[in-house]
Amino acid sequence: MTNRFLRLLAEKPFLMADGATGTNLFQVGLQAGDAPEMWNFDHVDRIEALHQGFVDAGADIILTNSFGGTSYRLKLHGMQDRVAEINQRAAEIARRVADRSGRDVVVAGSMGPTGELFVPLGALSEEDAVAAFRDQALALKAGGADVLWIETMSAKEEVAAAVKGAAAAGLPIVTTMSFDTNGRTMMGLTPADFVDFVHTLDPKPAAYGANCGVGASDLTATIVQLAAAARPGDVIVAKGNAGIPFFEADKIKYNGTPDLMADYSRLARDSGARIVGGCCGTSAEHLAHMRSALNAHTPGDKPSVDTIVSRLGALTAGASAKLSGEDPVEATKRARRRDRTSAGDVAF
Repeated sequence: MTNRFLRLLAEKPFLMADGATGTNLFQVGLQAGDAPEMWNFDHVDRIEALHQGFVDAGADIILTNSFGGTSYRLKLHGMQDRVAEINQRAAEIARRVADRSGRDVVVAGSMGPTGELFVPLGALSEEDAVAAFRDQALALKAGGADVLWIETMSAKEEVAAAVKGAAAAGLPIVTTMSFDTNGRTMMGLTPADFVDFVHTLDPKPAAYGANCGVGASDLTATIVQLAAAARPGDVIVAKGNAGIPFFEADKIKYNGTPDLMADYSRLARDSGARIVGGCCGTSAEHLAHMRSALNAHTPGDKPSVDTIVSRLGALTAGASAKLSGEDPVEATKRARRRDRTSAGDVAF
């Protein structure tokens, strides 16, 4: 088995993926509205430092700085004709950091949504989307990516197009969706829907799961649901945010402590994930705590709603309902009615 990602999956009980890209770059000078991908040219030292921090924290997988690397996202910055150059450079930087680590570190080519709506809701055709993802995937491979990492998706049409385009590179594929709307993706998919859908894809992804979303507690609840619907041999990915975002001194920060993220990593393993990492707000410090927790942890029983809440914080009403087998929309309506009633009691 020559592919580094597949070999490590076969050899190890779990792999740890890295933390956030965008939110960490904001901490070192990236401004709202800037294209993070241009830092692969303008601030190579800061991108290398980001990757190096994750490697030093124990990451087995680092994602390239190419989340917005399709022509559709780059068009927002007038760089739609530089897809090959930008994505290849992103992979080359990550590859350089990985190769000097002295151990096997997987470079995952990050591929995010186009930001466009598909026909008939919008103007993007499947053919054009496949071509855009294919161009990105081939450039990431040319730069040294081991695996193509399709992330933060909401619509199955876009996942299908991304997988079809990525297949042209001949690398393993991972895909994750964001379940942030009443326990569903923005376009209405439940975790169980996603599992069924993954098994219709050709090629079938080597791993799939959830990233981003609302917070570590909701992400963990999603992993429980994915694992319940999974087929034998499926590899599930958990890449949750470091708590909930808030503003401080005009910067977005996250309230998840390193200790909370360490506990999240244990619960993610208990829930059935074999690849565990962090998303928005997750720093190298968070990741180091997660590595220590994962190394010392033997997976146990799948966590209940009460366990998740007691250790990671409250679930949103929709996520709690999905995990409990209730209707998430009705649960959210009930929660809102309770909030309004409570506010009325206080006011009057």
